[in-house]
Amino acid sequence: MSAGASAHPHVWVTVKATVQYAGGSITGLQEAWTFDEFYTAQAIEGLDKNGDGKYDRKELAELAQVNIDGLKEFDYFTYAKLSGADRKFKPPENYWLEHTDKGILTLHFTLPLEQPVAEQSGFSFSVYDPSYFIAFDLAATDPVKLGTGAPAGCSAVVHDPLEDETSDTKKLNDAFAGALGDGSTVNLGGDAKTVVVNCAKS
Repeated sequence: MSAGASAHPHVWVTVKATVQYAGGSITGLQEAWTFDEFYTAQAIEGLDKNGDGKYDRKELAELAQVNIDGLKEFDYFTYAKLSGADRKFKPPENYWLEHTDKGILTLHFTLPLEQPVAEQSGFSFSVYDPSYFIAFDLAATDPVKLGTGAPAGCSAVVHDPLEDETSDTKKLNDAFAGALGDGSTVNLGGDAKTVVVNCAKS
């Protein structure tokens, strides 16, 4: 039981996202997930088919497909809302893996919304793993931007978790860890950053 309740991140992912537009409406999110070096080293083992020491998009295509297929049951760890109501996504498009000069894997993909969002002020989204197996964090520099076609006066703002919510979550985590009594660490989520699109009223 204690092993199952312990929650430590096993993979670290840095996220960048672009809010996509068409006709003045939000149509989806373009995401780039950069994995940690340890996951990268394990994932690319044996994939350099031509032995040139590089990993091109073709060599990484099968791994990209495996990643996308595996993420489906978790809704791609991407959750969107508008006025408190969930907004659903279609299956991802244009997905591919990049192995950078720094030796790190980045997964690129686009998540189209099932229904475009016309009145986008207040549209929000988060990328997180409630189980905390994967630790997601927004990039330190330019984590989110609005894509081509965004209406004038709109901007994307990153919100940290509210202090009281974080405090309540920490109390729950500590309570569960104390109940286990074996030094386990428990994380019940609640520390995900949220991106909110705000538009000035005309």
